[in-house]
Amino acid sequence: MQFGAEDRSKPLAAVIMRAPGPAMAKARPQDWHYGAGFDPARAETQHAELARIVTASGAKVHWMPSADDSLSDAVFVQDPSFVTRHGAVILNMGKALRRAEPDMHAAFYDSIGVPVIGRLTGDATVESGDCFWLDPQTLAVGRGVRTNQAGIAALSDILRPYAINVQAYDLPYWTGPAACLHLMSLVSPLGPDIALIHAPLLPYALWSDMRARGWTLLHAPEDEFMASNGLSLNVLALRPRDVVMVDGFPQTRTLMEDAGCKVQVFDGDALCIACEGGPTCLTRPVLRA
Repeated sequence: MQFGAEDRSKPLAAVIMRAPGPAMAKARPQDWHYGAGFDPARAETQHAELARIVTASGAKVHWMPSADDSLSDAVFVQDPSFVTRHGAVILNMGKALRRAEPDMHAAFYDSIGVPVIGRLTGDATVESGDCFWLDPQTLAVGRGVRTNQAGIAALSDILRPYAINVQAYDLPYWTGPAACLHLMSLVSPLGPDIALIHAPLLPYALWSDMRARGWTLLHAPEDEFMASNGLSLNVLALRPRDVVMVDGFPQTRTLMEDAGCKVQVFDGDALCIACEGGPTCLTRPVLRA
């Protein structure tokens, strides 16, 4: 099959998803840092609506089996891996409860015919929520709670033979290790050169580099960012300036629409807001073409 998801000038053509299923149905909220609005049954319905939107865009969904395996966060398929045009990279999770997920991803790529070009091991950790493509040859990576320097160095070694540069940026402490502040909690690309950002927490060096590259940076409303625990900023680009977000944040939606974006929404209070992962986290792009 075709693969490679680093070129954001192209529409999303293939994506991996996993339904919440029995793992999330049995999850103890206190174990997974889920909020008061957590509701597994409603989470299942909300996930299905996101999948409907993704499928309607023309993207093929490859469904990862949703097993009774106690891996509730495995629904957030963004984090354990990513896919380049050379093949997939299997990462190593910074969150201990998610350490089994990279094996699932490696096996799933084998089942759908995507080769693996490298894998992180040992104490080297990177979560893909800390990664986004500045351009098809440059991967920005946030160094923080979930991604460490050893992981960044290992990732650089894997990608260097393919002339892909890894550029690291330091993330702030914010609410600490128990919560989840990924780099993509602070920046959501809406296309190859436009992004929604939360400026107060965005690394200045990244802001400066993006501006120098000609990116248009939309400063998301701070009140909606705080009210949503950052999920107002978690926006999935189906194609350039055609995006999907969690409903309930009209100022953020209007900001993107005024910049020429088409915005679709879905209810995500029981899944995204409660469980700290939005539409980007719930999808693992395999191909943009």
